[in-house]
Amino acid sequence: MRIASLLPSATEIVCALGFRDALVGRSHECDYPLGVETLPSCAAARIDASAASREIDDQVRSRVRDALSIYDVNTEQLRMLRPDLIVTQDQCEVCAVSLGDVEQALAGWTGVAPRVVSLSPCTLADVWSDLGRVGDALGAQERARALCESLTERVTEIGERAGGRATRPRVAGIEWIEPLMGAGNWVPELVALAGGESLLGKPGEHSPWIRFDALAAADPDVIAVLPCGFDLARTRAELGPLLEQPGWGELRAVREERVFLLEGNQYFNRPGPRLVESLEILAEILHPAAFDFGHQGTGWERL
Repeated sequence: MRIASLLPSATEIVCALGFRDALVGRSHECDYPLGVETLPSCAAARIDASAASREIDDQVRSRVRDALSIYDVNTEQLRMLRPDLIVTQDQCEVCAVSLGDVEQALAGWTGVAPRVVSLSPCTLADVWSDLGRVGDALGAQERARALCESLTERVTEIGERAGGRATRPRVAGIEWIEPLMGAGNWVPELVALAGGESLLGKPGEHSPWIRFDALAAADPDVIAVLPCGFDLARTRAELGPLLEQPGWGELRAVREERVFLLEGNQYFNRPGPRLVESLEILAEILHPAAFDFGHQGTGWERL
């Protein structure tokens, strides 16, 4: 079996199922577990990901408006690698190489085309289901079942402990800084499991664009900033437009020093096995007296 994964979370799933040695290609964003970044990259972004948040958003909107792909799949590289299986996604055309990108790359394929598995998670249940689908494609159904059971047991244990807390902080998850976007899909579920109440996004629904006055009106107890694709240092560097909003200093979370930067790129934005670590991070933030998994400094930091 030769596998090309064009999605960071899929790469993590493949490796968690014990098929690291079968990986022959990756996307330009696949960097975990350690060592996969040495594999040949089969994709690249057509936008400048080093630009500021607003500029990235402008680039994305321009390409979407003109019906242009945001990513480029290296068809020649794929042909050279001869994968039997390609794993991609059709959950978000902005976040990673999409099914359409892969289908276009394979349109002129000669010989037997590789099998394509496309993942489309919106909820935690979808993530576990996708893990099973990858397991099926790899002929590793039992491994996938055991991994799902292990992950869901950890989630359940944290959820039961957090559910017994006396308070449930009201949480505003911020998935993009400029323009502002609330955190949707599986993040509201994680917030609820960690013993909080999600204010800006709904479970299973795509992350919504919001205005600052909506954030101010919600006046959350906790603000969790977890921009898609940004690590902690990049998130801190991009905070200016948010901190400069009139009324920022009057928000309850700001006054009470409960604004947190979360590692979105490695955890929350990747619908794979490490969503359990994402839940641990939220539990530490929302109920520090009850949870300490050791993620401070790597998975989160206080503003």
